[in-house]
Amino acid sequence: MSLVYQIDLGVTRLLWIGKERTIESFQGFFTTMGEEITSKIVFICSDMWEPYLKVIRQKCSDALHILDRFHIVAKMNKALDEIRAEETRRMKHEGRDPVLKKSRWLLLKRSQNLGEEQHFRLRDLLRYNLRTVRAYLLKEAFQQLWEYNSPTWAGKFLDEWCRQTMRSRLEPMKIARFLRQHRELILNYFRAQKLISSGVVEGLNNKAKVTMRKSYGFRTYRVLELALYHSLGKLPEPESTHDFF
Repeated sequence: MSLVYQIDLGVTRLLWIGKERTIESFQGFFTTMGEEITSKIVFICSDMWEPYLKVIRQKCSDALHILDRFHIVAKMNKALDEIRAEETRRMKHEGRDPVLKKSRWLLLKRSQNLGEEQHFRLRDLLRYNLRTVRAYLLKEAFQQLWEYNSPTWAGKFLDEWCRQTMRSRLEPMKIARFLRQHRELILNYFRAQKLISSGVVEGLNNKAKVTMRKSYGFRTYRVLELALYHSLGKLPEPESTHDFF
């Protein structure tokens, strides 16, 4: 499905549901809302799915479009995990010590979320000259981007990080090409004074999944749609016909 949430003035709710995840489905949101309402949208925060980006450019070009921080970090972690998995297989094939065994979450977690024992294991792992270690250091260095407040300085850091990553010759980390291509959408996060992020949306998506699991499956799409609107849409409820004491 395609889900659109409203995050505005303390209101966080499900605004619209589209059947399937397609360009045509997402265009239905703008058709339903109408030009008068969509023309008043100031900020839009989306993931990096190209069809979404295309429709937003066409239908809501005046809004400040922000590429979601959560999905950028997720894409970075995916690239690192691909390098780790490939290098683990290669080391096993060559009969080398399995130093990367059980290191997945050690590398994907933020350092401040690691326990004391994990910190020691990570310190030992970083002593090796491995492709995985180089990718991990690039991934951790990228987190500094979110500490900037100025779009100008954030842009300078992003450009330099992309140059270093392109020179690393780590193929999955060529995500740098994508970040260069969508540079302005990333910097819009700072132009919006870092106030707009879809991090809260991930919690709402989890709540949507819980709603579906509680029902053990819906027989029709319409019933699923109604259940999601009632659980996430914050619809007005009728006054009770009884008083309870």
